[in-house]
Amino acid sequence: MAGCVFCAIVAGETPADVVLADDDFVAFLDARPVFKGHTLLVPREHVDTLPDLPSALRDGFLERAQRLASAMKDALDAQGSFVAVNNTVSQSVPHLHLHVVPRTKGDGLRGFFWPRTKYVDAAEAARYAERLRSVLE
Repeated sequence: MAGCVFCAIVAGETPADVVLADDDFVAFLDARPVFKGHTLLVPREHVDTLPDLPSALRDGFLERAQRLASAMKDALDAQGSFVAVNNTVSQSVPHLHLHVVPRTKGDGLRGFFWPRTKYVDAAEAARYAERLRSVLE
């Protein structure tokens, strides 16, 4: 897609530190990492968000994410990883990308990157759950 920085990386037009590349996916170091080794996984095909990912690519996307999460431990001596996907909101590039960030206890990253909230009570939580179930059924 014209103007998409990730499509340009996939096409080899924009330089990136590629760590994995195959027929369907490319993974490369984030230019502004949370921690060194922070990697982005993208489909070669331009897809805006996770809900837009074709079903034929779903298993492969998750399999590559698993491999990257394991690589954080094996290659970087991380104790684990943080794996996340933003859809539209906070998605700096409108091309599906999954973040895999190496983590080590005491690294300073606290939970999620945004403030937490609470349900008023169990009934409110149940209402939210019902709203989600009604769409998923």
